[in-house]
Amino acid sequence: MKNIIHKIYQIRHFLLFILLFAYIQSIYTRIAVRRQINAYIFTPEAALATVIGAGILFLIILFFIRKWQGTDTFSNQTMLKIFGTSLLSFVISMQLIGLLIAFAFGNIERNFNQQAFTLSLFSDFLNGVIYGSFFLAYHYFNKNKKHQQKLAIYNQSLAESKINQLKAQLNPHFLFNNLNVLDQLIEEDKQKASDFLNEFAEIYRYVLQASDKELTDIDQEIDFAKQYFKLIQYKYGNAYKLNIETQNAKGFIVPLTLQLLIENALQHNIGSQENPVYIKINIDENIFVSNNINLKRNTKLTSGRALKNLKEQYQLLSKKPIEIHQTEKEFSATVPIIHKQSK
Repeated sequence: MKNIIHKIYQIRHFLLFILLFAYIQSIYTRIAVRRQINAYIFTPEAALATVIGAGILFLIILFFIRKWQGTDTFSNQTMLKIFGTSLLSFVISMQLIGLLIAFAFGNIERNFNQQAFTLSLFSDFLNGVIYGSFFLAYHYFNKNKKHQQKLAIYNQSLAESKINQLKAQLNPHFLFNNLNVLDQLIEEDKQKASDFLNEFAEIYRYVLQASDKELTDIDQEIDFAKQYFKLIQYKYGNAYKLNIETQNAKGFIVPLTLQLLIENALQHNIGSQENPVYIKINIDENIFVSNNINLKRNTKLTSGRALKNLKEQYQLLSKKPIEIHQTEKEFSATVPIIHKQSK
């Protein structure tokens, strides 16, 4: 009983619409037939009878929906089959109910003469078409709405799963690249290697914390990029130079974005004291990262997996993708600022 009351409460607005429509329909029909307005015109018994009939029709339609439509897939052919069979069943049911009532009150000859029967048949058919259409439209609208909600939840879960997979790839990528730097420093300068290791331990904490987030504050990412670049200077000194200009630091970006773009410049270009690689980061409406090109020679071709990884994350989280441009003299990336709360 509670379950039935709950379902009625859920569709209360639809039932109210049906009641109002039936009432207006009864008023219009009486005025059209009688061509006069009096108190009888506004009595509700005809509307209530129509609503009861509509309720019977709705139950019939639901029966055939459950019988013939076992999946969420929408089919026009199935819908027409349900509607046609329900309409026929409704008309027959209403005529049988009318016959039983007429038999009980001894009014069969008056209620089922040719003219009355034809009028009753046409009225039931018309009501079946009108109220059946209302119900099917309402039913499939709600079904589609629920399907879209399920689809949205599924897509969100899929996106979150994909992002977690991408982040799982970036953590070892960051770790191994910096361990390679540490390995080289150990051979060149043990004191620098020791200082590098201490700095790296502090920075890697941020990387681990960022693994639990889809987005991070731009301010935090700027601080991390500066700390990361200090590690670079342990090995390369002033062969690579970083300049960050900030006009607007409000918003969020994918964690490690700036670090990966700085790393991309280091990985593909060779800098020196006389001819340094300048990495510029300008943050305004978007984040613009650029560097001059001085490509390394005799190096293995890299897959660019980290940059592809980053682009995939932005495609999942933002309507605006990362834009990459490269000329003979400059590489640049335009990264959108995401204006939503980080998780």
